[in-house]
Amino acid sequence: MRKLKILAAIACLSLISHFSTAQTAKVNNPILAGFYPDPSICRAGNDYYLVNSTFAYYPGLPIFHSTDLANWEQIGFAMDRPEQLNLDGTHVSGGLFAPTIRFYKGTFYITCTNTSHGGNFIITAKNPRGPWSNPVFLPNVKDIDPSLFFDDNGKAYIVYNSYAPGNKPQYDGHRTIRMYEVDLPTLQTKGEEITLVNGGSDISQKPVWIEGPHIFKYNKSYYLMCAEGGTGYNHSEVIFRSKKAEGPYEPYAGNPILTQRQLNVNRKKSVTSTGHADLVTAPDGSWYAVFLGCRPVNDDNYNTGRETFMAPVQWKEDWPIILPANEPVPDKVSITGATAKNPLPFSSDFLFRDNFKTTALNYRYQFLRTVREPWYQVNSLTGTLTIQLKPATIAEKVNPAFIGYRQAHQRGYASTALTFTPASSQEKAGLLVFQNETHYFYLCQSVDNNQPVLQLYRGPGQNGGEPLLLSTLKIQSDGRQPIQLKIQTNGNAYSFYYAEKGSNSWRAFKEGIDASFLSTHTAGGFVGCMYAMYATSNGAPTNNKAVFNYFESRGNDD
Repeated sequence: MRKLKILAAIACLSLISHFSTAQTAKVNNPILAGFYPDPSICRAGNDYYLVNSTFAYYPGLPIFHSTDLANWEQIGFAMDRPEQLNLDGTHVSGGLFAPTIRFYKGTFYITCTNTSHGGNFIITAKNPRGPWSNPVFLPNVKDIDPSLFFDDNGKAYIVYNSYAPGNKPQYDGHRTIRMYEVDLPTLQTKGEEITLVNGGSDISQKPVWIEGPHIFKYNKSYYLMCAEGGTGYNHSEVIFRSKKAEGPYEPYAGNPILTQRQLNVNRKKSVTSTGHADLVTAPDGSWYAVFLGCRPVNDDNYNTGRETFMAPVQWKEDWPIILPANEPVPDKVSITGATAKNPLPFSSDFLFRDNFKTTALNYRYQFLRTVREPWYQVNSLTGTLTIQLKPATIAEKVNPAFIGYRQAHQRGYASTALTFTPASSQEKAGLLVFQNETHYFYLCQSVDNNQPVLQLYRGPGQNGGEPLLLSTLKIQSDGRQPIQLKIQTNGNAYSFYYAEKGSNSWRAFKEGIDASFLSTHTAGGFVGCMYAMYATSNGAPTNNKAVFNYFESRGNDD
């Protein structure tokens, strides 16, 4: 007996020692910097998978993988084939809204909405790296933000945001959360539609835009978590509870469980617009939330879009709390059992440099709308990316010769080297910082009166029309030596630089241009800025090509 007690004491001390020395990673928030909105997360065994909205960008729905919630790697896209994803004619903030990813009995499911073509759908895969199936559309599920829930009894449900009862809203922003049971073999709804929430957590207060619903089960109760208040400054997350999946659901008296709207927008390291959250449990039983948020530079102006943040979840009196009232989003999140491999490629002041030495484009690049025929080529032997000029422009709702990379930092830069011989003043190639079809800055090489020039254009703004030429400069170019181009931001302003004939000495072309022109507050929509390699002949037929020798981006937000 004495020996057993000694062994038990040793085991206990060993266990205490194990927990006391457990690694804790402190990871920068946001965990995915730049335009990665509407995050959804699931766990399969010891692996986590995360997906985001992509709107009119193609391929659609990036898939991220982690084994510890701290180190994230993009492993592909869920919608990377033209037959899966039609984005033709879609404005930049149209297309794919608010995916949800779930894992059930060996199959991964993503529900999403193509707001421009087809509505709500489900895609599936056995391997999250793909291939994912073609979409199965859900004609009975109206409006946006579908999410699957798999109950312990084998039943499956889909919840979503929909119209006010009878499509007769009592006030602007009056919405409902509704639900159908789902037949898994056919991926179609069955039975009657059920309304779970009318208006929001307290309809007497006229809450707006209840959306982004997810159902979870904890301690034999069902929890319905939703975004509320709209996806801007008043965004929040609220929670409801029921004894049955079908309801009725009671709201938490302490709602919201996440918001930043009561805090000063101009505070240091401000984060605003938090909401549209999803929850995941770790193998040790701890809970975490991912959610979108924005990092304003001043007065709620931000160009990096809605980004993915993370926070631990605390259960209090059987209610999940993401952040207590008046508590700001932490600039670093502590994750137990993880070791961050710095610099983290999505959440630190990382350097991204692509010398085009691979046979395919890096997953971090995206195109505007569906690519249906090849117009670019990566040559891993020469280390070049060749782009065929297209007549299409970024002002049109088509697929232009545009290869975009998210602006991930409030302070940082993007640069490239370009070899290009324009045949006319209509032909232009260069580096773009792009918010939408009317809000952008374009630093490009062209010709004017047969003289090689460097030009800087600004988009026309809300009223449309032709882009505005801000500055032009004659350059020495024989078409054989690349010219380097750089766009730098200090948060409040963009500055534009160039270097000729292989020189590494940057020269200022135009400095201190107001960055708020590209902010979501000014430009509208749901996306963030993209840096892009872009080439166009502005409507004229051409066989000309532009060759990019590298692309680089770096941030210094810390």
